Amino acid sequence: MKQVKKGDNIRVHYHGKLTNGETFDSSEGRAPLEFVVGAGMMIKGFDDAVVGMELGEKKTVNIPAIDAYGEHKADQVIEFPRDQFPKDMKPEVGQQLTMTNGTGQHFPVTIAEVKDEMVLLDANHFLAGKELVFDITIAEIL
Repeated sequence: MKQVKKGDNIRVHYHGKLTNGETFDSSEGRAPLEFVVGAGMMIKGFDDAVVGMELGEKKTVNIPAIDAYGEHKADQVIEFPRDQFPKDMKPEVGQQLTMTNGTGQHFPVTIAEVKDEMVLLDANHFLAGKELVFDITIAEIL
């Protein structure tokens, strides 16, 4: 059988979980995910995991943070003055916002902590610093 190699355009079904079993993403009920292996479209650990798999093959892989969304970076957590939020907004932990930097670029942040005078905003990817577990099935090798 043909095996997946770098440069192949493939379609996969997947179920992404944290090591505690909590699902963060899945293709269940949707069309398979299509991507070119090794083209940087996927996290490195996922890209590496599919190489050598065959059509219809299923496997489970653990991907360390370094090969997923990287380690959690403390310099990506910033203190933002609470009085800079709109007066009618009540910041809450876990709330996701979009910020704009000095050059006009937009980036997502999550409220990590709310203090009296400051709000801690985390600009890390929500999966940064986490080991991921993927159940992967090769649906097509195009």
